[in-house]
Amino acid sequence: MRIWGKVIKNNKIIKDEVVISDGEGSYQDNLKLCIKELCYKLDISKPYWLPPNVKEYNRRRKTTFNENHFIDEIDFDKFIIEEISSEEN
Repeated sequence: MRIWGKVIKNNKIIKDEVVISDGEGSYQDNLKLCIKELCYKLDISKPYWLPPNVKEYNRRRKTTFNENHFIDEIDFDKFIIEEISSEEN
């Protein structure tokens, strides 16, 4: 699994990272590990997954988080995660 995380401010990517998880756990476990690692690398707090995020991610393999998904105040507009296909295919 490869997840691309992008931090957006004023419609521009200000930070981005790609993380890879090939753990033995379930898809959900690997996704959680990727998000945790992305947040650490991008130096942002971990967002809350709300039902619309789950629905959007399951449908498009992509979802967006804004200030409503974070407890702490954020200095960006959006955090987007997107699953990208492996280049080895």
